[in-house]
Amino acid sequence: MRLYGVTGWKNAGKTGLMERLVTEITGRGITVSTVKHAHHSFDVDHAGKDSHRHRVAGATEVLLASRNRFALMHELRTEEEPSLAMLLDKLAPVDLVLVEGYKRDSHSKIEAFRAETGNPLIAPGDPTIRAVASDSPLDLDRPVFNLDDTVAIADFILAEVGL
Repeated sequence: MRLYGVTGWKNAGKTGLMERLVTEITGRGITVSTVKHAHHSFDVDHAGKDSHRHRVAGATEVLLASRNRFALMHELRTEEEPSLAMLLDKLAPVDLVLVEGYKRDSHSKIEAFRAETGNPLIAPGDPTIRAVASDSPLDLDRPVFNLDDTVAIADFILAEVGL
């Protein structure tokens, strides 16, 4: 599986870019999975549901399945947060995995950047950021795309990973 990241600070447009890239790339007949890093606690389960009750009772893993999808919930409890590599091993094979977040990992990335947020660019100090998708012109030592030019960004990523 090939891997490419979308990184940037909060409110930089990462999730919207990810969504547009998945639509564009899968529309070309390429299979895509995604990994999203969350810096906060999250729950895909709901209090009162059977699966939630299983977890609260102490189950390490709960697999919730239907004819449409399944979700495996693994409670870390006292375990360390799993590495990106460990999580990738859990995915079914696809052509490309797009990763949102994990800005400190060593895979190649494109940075989403919105000037209005006031956050600094990450790219100048990070060689793993191979390009920037921005809402404003930038003078950098790597490609800069318009944040909304999904086709050009997808072309760049696919060329980078050899697809």
